[in-house]
Amino acid sequence: MILTIKPAIFLKGKVQLPASKSYSIRAFMIAACGGKSTITNPSRSDDAKVAIRVIKSLGAQVKEVRRGPLSCWKIVANKNKSQCPRINVGESGTVLRFLLPLLALRGKKTTVIGEGTLRGRPNSFLLETLRAMGIDIKGQGTNESVPIHLKGGGMRGGDIAIDGSLSSQFVSSLLIACPQLAQDTRLMLRGKRLVSTDYITMTRQVLERSGIEIVKKEERCYQIKGKQTFKGLKDFIVPCDYGLAAFLMAAAALIGSEVTLSGNLRGELVQADSHIIPFLDRMGVNIQKIPGAIQIKGPFELNGGNFSLKNCPDLVPIMIVLALFARGQTRLFNIGHVRSKESDRITDLRKELIKVGAKIEEKKDELIVHPHDKYKRGRLLDPHKDHRLAMAFCVLGLKLGVRVKDIECTHKSYPDFVRDFKAIGAMFCMSQ
Repeated sequence: MILTIKPAIFLKGKVQLPASKSYSIRAFMIAACGGKSTITNPSRSDDAKVAIRVIKSLGAQVKEVRRGPLSCWKIVANKNKSQCPRINVGESGTVLRFLLPLLALRGKKTTVIGEGTLRGRPNSFLLETLRAMGIDIKGQGTNESVPIHLKGGGMRGGDIAIDGSLSSQFVSSLLIACPQLAQDTRLMLRGKRLVSTDYITMTRQVLERSGIEIVKKEERCYQIKGKQTFKGLKDFIVPCDYGLAAFLMAAAALIGSEVTLSGNLRGELVQADSHIIPFLDRMGVNIQKIPGAIQIKGPFELNGGNFSLKNCPDLVPIMIVLALFARGQTRLFNIGHVRSKESDRITDLRKELIKVGAKIEEKKDELIVHPHDKYKRGRLLDPHKDHRLAMAFCVLGLKLGVRVKDIECTHKSYPDFVRDFKAIGAMFCMSQ
């Protein structure tokens, strides 16, 4: 479907923010490792649904109940149940990477398949480490993408190394699996530059709530005791997703607005994408925080600047859109790892935004935006099946009017995006 967005004059409304996809997946996968868990208000995204389906394949009993207006999931782990010989992880890279070491723990023959944008995404760093730990496993091609065949072996701990320069998901997956090994593990992180380290902290926080101890000895070394017992997540309430809120916040900053975004915004659980708040502040956006909500009254004159997105790569698409309307040049750097997301979020972003007349320099590890006031209107933009590009282009449409292909790809992370976009006053129509 193509979504045609019309230029907006004023946005007004209140939106209940969606739950964090990242925390939801972590909670479901860790709940399947042991004990009884209660997970409240998880994401309803396609990726979270994949996580639920996968933990059932791992033997977990899963039941949804209601807690007032909130969805509540009861999960009972069962690691002794035989696993499926073939598991489909859809398009979820996070579920795929978290699943592989959990399957390796069992040592049974299994094939993991995926769909769409997951095909071709790299997993070689993780599979190399699993082979070093005693697992017979092989992926497709040089990137070792799906399908991935696990043929057996016995997973062992000890001194283990993993390259953390491409994706923190490789590191998180081992942090979840290694406490279940018979031996202690010293996990060392390699690579010229570690990326997305806030996501590793997110994983450790959920593990801690399940009774698992991970000791960070230094920046690149974790000590993990073996034979730990997962006690379950007794009452884990999933926070709202700052990365998804960023699209609505950006819209309110660019257009005349009175927008309130409400939800579970407590700060005790780290979120990588909460960097959007200081980024917007540096650009000149005044955000009012009240109990349980964020209020924005736009528009604002935005300032450019230099922004490192090493630890928050999912903010690249919306930061580029904001940069198009800022005063002065904006440089987004330390972003080379976004080339391995659902799309190449450097080349594909530049390719599409050139269609509206954007002046963007592309380098291996950065994008530089030179804003001007002569953008083209009504262009058809292709998000390359990438949910975050699609949502960023919709925000751009509020300024220029654009058409966005394959808008249904937003279901991967934010199934209610179009509904919530309309709730704050966006005008659009759907067509084939």
